[in-house]
Amino acid sequence: MTAKVAEEWLNACSGCEISLVDMGERLLDVLQLVEFVHIPVLMDHKYYGQLGDKKHIHIPEADVGIISGGIRNKEHLEIAEEMRKQCKLIIALGTCATHGGIPALANSYTNNQVLDRYYSTETTDKPDTYPSEGLPELLDCTYALDEKIKVDVYLPGCPPHSDQVFSALAGLLTGNPAVLPNKSVCDTCPTVRKGKGDLKQLRRFLQSPHYNAPNEPIDKMHCLLEQGFLCMGPVTKGGCGGDSIHPRCISARVPCRGCYGPVKHDGNQMLDMLNALASNQIDIKSLPETTSLSRFSGAHHNLRPKK
Repeated sequence: MTAKVAEEWLNACSGCEISLVDMGERLLDVLQLVEFVHIPVLMDHKYYGQLGDKKHIHIPEADVGIISGGIRNKEHLEIAEEMRKQCKLIIALGTCATHGGIPALANSYTNNQVLDRYYSTETTDKPDTYPSEGLPELLDCTYALDEKIKVDVYLPGCPPHSDQVFSALAGLLTGNPAVLPNKSVCDTCPTVRKGKGDLKQLRRFLQSPHYNAPNEPIDKMHCLLEQGFLCMGPVTKGGCGGDSIHPRCISARVPCRGCYGPVKHDGNQMLDMLNALASNQIDIKSLPETTSLSRFSGAHHNLRPKK
């Protein structure tokens, strides 16, 4: 007997849906176990019935519901609530769904400030009104899914690694839930750490990090944070490398940007990173930009407009 699966995307970019496709041939294994009853990225299924004759959003009943993206407007909220009502289990797919993601950076501003910036430029006059006819009303900020509906499984990442998506889906469908990583990126990083040194200030990532030779193994390279580059590895959940042992950004010799969100679901990447820097006597005034610390986790009231 196949399980019924419904999938939706809300305030997101479809990168998480690409992770589903990135499962490659393993997707064929999943398709032997499931029947997709609703998935806008792949099939035509209207919210208000195929003929538009229904008065309310309707999504078919499903055993598993997968939602990518956060909740930014009333239509998103209505869809999320309908998914929760119709699905026995909800998976939050991607960091936009689990912690707000990049769209939640807008939580640092009011709706009017966002609209002013979007519809005005330095060389145009401010419009009297903003488009509203036929558009869903904005909520006061971008919300992670679990701020509005109950979530059963969290798969963070921007996007989540296809290995983890496959493990989670296959585990749920076969009755053997996968155990996802619960360590930080630093705990899985192979670079060499020398401990406290003379580093007192951070710098922008405008030049290549130091390593001895172009083909030097990654486990011989000096820790990027200790080289003075802001790396969010200490406060970011690991697993971005999937079944590989190496984090994706570090493997490319690029500092971690924090896309998997905090190590603990209710953590605060900004405060945790500031504490980590201060405890190592690094001047936090040298931070290239403070938005880097909450780039992917601005929901749950971590980012709010300045009063």
